[in-house]
Amino acid sequence: MAKRTVPLVLLLLVVYGVCVPASAQVCRLLGQPALPLLHAQKDINIGAIFSFHRSALLKIHPFTSKPEPTTCISFNLREFKFAQTLIFAIEEINNNTQLLPGVFLGYKIYDSCSSIALTILSGMALMNGYEETLRDTSCSRPPAVHAIVGESNSSPTIGLASLVGPFSLPVISHFATCACLSNRKRYPSFFRTIPSDYYQSKALVQLVKHFGWTWVGTVRSRSDYGNNGIAAFEEAAKQEGICIEYSEAIFKTDPQDQFLKTVEVIKKGTARVVLAFIALGDFVPLLKVISQHNITGIQWVGSESWITSRTLAETKEYSFLSGAVGFAIANAKLMGLREFLVNMHPDQEPNNEMLKEFWETTFQCSFSNSGSGGCTGSERLAELQNEYTDVSELRIANKVYTAVYAIAYTLHNILKDIKTSTKSSKGERPTPQKVLEYIRGVQFTIKTGEEISFDASGDPVARYDLVNWQPVQDGSLQFKNVGFYDSSLPSEQHLQVNQEHVLWAEDSGQLPVSMCSESCPPGTRKAVQKGRPVCCYDCIPCGEGEISNVTDSSDCFPCDLEYWSNESKDRCVLKVIEFLSYTEIMGMVLCIFAFVGVLLTTIVSSLFYLHKETPIVRANNSELSFLLLFSLTLCFLCSLTFIGRPTEWSCMLRHTAFGITFVLCISCILGKTIVVLMAFKATLPGSNVMKWFGPLQQQLSVVSLTLIQMIICVLWLTISPPFPYMNLSYYRDKIILECNVGSALGFWAVLGYTGLLSILCFILAFLARKLPDNFNEAKFITFSMLIFCAVWFTFIPAYVSSPGKFTVAVEIFAILASSFGLLFCIFAPKCYIILLKPEKNTKKQMMMKSLHKTL
Repeated sequence: MAKRTVPLVLLLLVVYGVCVPASAQVCRLLGQPALPLLHAQKDINIGAIFSFHRSALLKIHPFTSKPEPTTCISFNLREFKFAQTLIFAIEEINNNTQLLPGVFLGYKIYDSCSSIALTILSGMALMNGYEETLRDTSCSRPPAVHAIVGESNSSPTIGLASLVGPFSLPVISHFATCACLSNRKRYPSFFRTIPSDYYQSKALVQLVKHFGWTWVGTVRSRSDYGNNGIAAFEEAAKQEGICIEYSEAIFKTDPQDQFLKTVEVIKKGTARVVLAFIALGDFVPLLKVISQHNITGIQWVGSESWITSRTLAETKEYSFLSGAVGFAIANAKLMGLREFLVNMHPDQEPNNEMLKEFWETTFQCSFSNSGSGGCTGSERLAELQNEYTDVSELRIANKVYTAVYAIAYTLHNILKDIKTSTKSSKGERPTPQKVLEYIRGVQFTIKTGEEISFDASGDPVARYDLVNWQPVQDGSLQFKNVGFYDSSLPSEQHLQVNQEHVLWAEDSGQLPVSMCSESCPPGTRKAVQKGRPVCCYDCIPCGEGEISNVTDSSDCFPCDLEYWSNESKDRCVLKVIEFLSYTEIMGMVLCIFAFVGVLLTTIVSSLFYLHKETPIVRANNSELSFLLLFSLTLCFLCSLTFIGRPTEWSCMLRHTAFGITFVLCISCILGKTIVVLMAFKATLPGSNVMKWFGPLQQQLSVVSLTLIQMIICVLWLTISPPFPYMNLSYYRDKIILECNVGSALGFWAVLGYTGLLSILCFILAFLARKLPDNFNEAKFITFSMLIFCAVWFTFIPAYVSSPGKFTVAVEIFAILASSFGLLFCIFAPKCYIILLKPEKNTKKQMMMKSLHKTL
């Protein structure tokens, strides 16, 4: 320890003194030694550093003469209260027979004046002592203290922890919250009884998220506390989709223009929520400027540094802070502390100038003035209610109290182990290294009921009260607990908020809204505005077939293939399944036409049957005529198989029935056409062709031609039959339920064979169209086949291009149109003669007509 302490001694001497030659073996300080303002020497001493003054006057040193002592200004009652709380805790421990029995704790308390330089100087004094004359033995003696409590601000504490860390001297802070201090490599001996800002930043993000604020402004101290705190907040906020509109940094020593600039930014900002992660000393100058500019309507969110400041809450000019929310260290009650505080009097240490300054600040008097404004010493602290005497808010003071007890319990454990250890030498005392080793595992419960322990980074469990500033009748503000944050609970239970008890800015009972853009409702998605943060966006409706079912969705999601988005685009619904149904108008109309065709065919059949012996019926093979009428009936009926929900059986039936019935029909017409040709050839001299194409041959030809189509259909159904198919590609919002043809070769073979017979029949009928009317129907067959072919040739492009159920409707229309064409063209003239011109339905009339034609 001695060898490691020498550089610090030399550094202290270089700054504040000079060393005489080595032969003298003596170093004498040229400047004033750094003396503690409050001290009591006991068996084991604890060091402490507080900012009794808010600032130190900056001086420029010419380095030509001995520097003057630093002047500190603006006495800080809160920090003095912390120091008195430390003394109270030490005296309480010294009076406790269970904790450190037979050992008395002392203290050495320094004033840092909120200065990093003075904090480091105080730390050096606590390690090395403050003798004016230093000898060789000064470097080998034990350290002046075994642990240091302090400082209240993060930046000075960083300097202190960096200084004493290499020498294994524990530093326990009650109010330095910068997350950077959890770095064990840089600050190996640092501990704290207040949670790290890492947890506070996460808690603030969860709070902002809980209230739905996505657009916030931030103001921070330009110090380690503010910079690190806001950096952690911004990182966590980004992960939660919270945007920062602006981030302003200020420091208490900034010129007035800087505060005016910050106020102007807040005034022009659109964010209604402002997070002030700022030290109390830096916040007060800003609040003074804000009060002068009458900025209202801002929802303030505060850090623990100022959110429980009684000074701010009781200043009526700062009433615009009403409704502020923020996390504060849990409050506590320390029995006996107020009595201890109010019993303090400068007469206890007449030579202590700081106690006199405290008294003068508290009672606004002066000991140097014997007049009306002079201090008499008879003033009573018990009659005052100020920041020093108020014990209703002991949030931070309790952390000072806890830090002292952490050191005491650590020393207690060390001494107990030394006493029980057989290897320890007689008179062995604790060392800072031992304190550092033991404090890592210390665990105890203080009289407030709080369990204290430190994690691997030297941090305690993070517990905060959620505080809301609410006005009272006298115009001041009070702190009301409306929730808490506890990092030891499961993650989903970390933050608990009693929102109905929260009073918002301007005494409003309505939750403020702070968003760059309005929330996008379900059915829309967020589209970020170019060049702006992600919280500034436009709401774009989801496309067809896409949905978003949550508010502020970043993307729209496509529905599954069998589903489609509803009108509001917030839910996927089953697509409409489309097929030609019997219940819709189109299906009904086609059914009616099909039944009309069947009815007309039946009527014609009955009429022919009743007049089967007449020449007009017998002229061209009445058997084929009846077979043709039967096949036409089947053609009309097969169209019905195309209507209704496609099934496996209906898909196979509709195509095969269509192919076979039409081939049967065309085969009959082809037979009648051949009969006409053969009949004319038979009238020529020496011709006997009719004996080769009599009724039997005609029937066989019809059966043979139809059998070929049946074989094609059987092969088609065997190899790859038609099947019901859900077509999802034609319409995006509908499912077309149709019959897939299975084998395309089979489908086109059936159609091709039917078309081949039709073309052959048309050619033969065309060749026989000019034969005598008495012996043939060639011209009617020609016209009927012309209609038939025209219908089916136009059917192909219409079939391919028609969507959904209209494809089936086109096919049914082609079947009905061609069937009606055959029925009317072939049988209408004969029915006309039978019904309206019976006088022409005689053999004589027909023979005369035939003879006339022949001549």
